[in-house]
Amino acid sequence: MTHTARFRFATPDARALYLSVCQEMGDVGDRSSVRVRLADDDMLVLEVTASDIPALRAALNTWLRLVTIAVEMRELAVPSDAAP
Repeated sequence: MTHTARFRFATPDARALYLSVCQEMGDVGDRSSVRVRLADDDMLVLEVTASDIPALRAALNTWLRLVTIAVEMRELAVPSDAAP
């Protein structure tokens, strides 16, 4: 049985976030897989599939943390008060 979790992040920075995390897609364990894609110009989609619940939890911890770090770095690089 496989388990899947899908997250959609609506943000005007979706492309920048995608470019930040997509480089890690090949760095996944044997029991899980991940797909990161842009649904629209402002929608990042993260889909994690795993063979069991512990593997899904571990992969989600990793990938949600990667997205969080990318958001935090984007906020540092381009403060919201400086955005056009």
